[in-house]
Amino acid sequence: MSGETKKAAAACLGVIRLDYDYPPAPGDIDHPDSFNCDVYYKVVPGLTFEMCQKGKMTADVEKRFKQSIKWLVKEKKVNGITGDCGFMMNFQSIARQITKIPIFMSSLCQLPAVTCGYAEKEQMIIMTANGKSLEPMRGLIRDECGVDTEDKRYNIVGCEDVPHFGQAVANGDKVNTKEATPGIVKKAVEALKKYPKSRAFLLECTELPPYSDAIRFHTGLPVYDSITACHFFISGHKDNPRFGLDNWQDEFDEEQEEYQYGDNLTKKEKAALVNKV
Repeated sequence: MSGETKKAAAACLGVIRLDYDYPPAPGDIDHPDSFNCDVYYKVVPGLTFEMCQKGKMTADVEKRFKQSIKWLVKEKKVNGITGDCGFMMNFQSIARQITKIPIFMSSLCQLPAVTCGYAEKEQMIIMTANGKSLEPMRGLIRDECGVDTEDKRYNIVGCEDVPHFGQAVANGDKVNTKEATPGIVKKAVEALKKYPKSRAFLLECTELPPYSDAIRFHTGLPVYDSITACHFFISGHKDNPRFGLDNWQDEFDEEQEEYQYGDNLTKKEKAALVNKV
């Protein structure tokens, strides 16, 4: 079997990106080194955070969104697709019309599996960048994930007031993860005191995974985030190194191909981004 064929068979992830460039920290979904598999990114020109939050794209942006899904599937042969904004869950049903591979636009897609691991009276803490922004999505989460977050076992905790994090995320600025970590940990510990029946954390925001390890360490509870969601779905396509078929696909070498924001846009799309700036 040729190296090229083996490489094509290796499990890989596709990420739909907002038309928004920011410096991601390691652990962030837009940082290639956050994953244990190859990852390919596709920017959707014109797709803004506001569109995702409102759940409505213009006709042109929706067309580009669908084309981006097709590009990841046909050109990069990805095994699953996510997005770099949790509010893209609003467009999850559209993406699922384009392909039959797994679509998990939000870390909340893990919620049914996490819920099944605990008793009915045990609770979960859902941490997000902004609690008020997530509240209107409860109905969508129920429809897309089959879990009703109105249930008292799910407690939403917003991090909008966390120093060095909340305001930076809202402004699209680079987050100093070292400075933000104490505040995020404090928020998690306080939430656990408020909801002592909690048995797990689920981080909704795609910029929260850099703090997952710290939350695990200081609370002793499991933490699920957008990275664990990606690994869960992609693991169904990865070879098990301990048994079964040997070397049918290349092992991930922990070196990602170089990626710059907008690399895979056409000349026309790149020009549109430059003119917009």
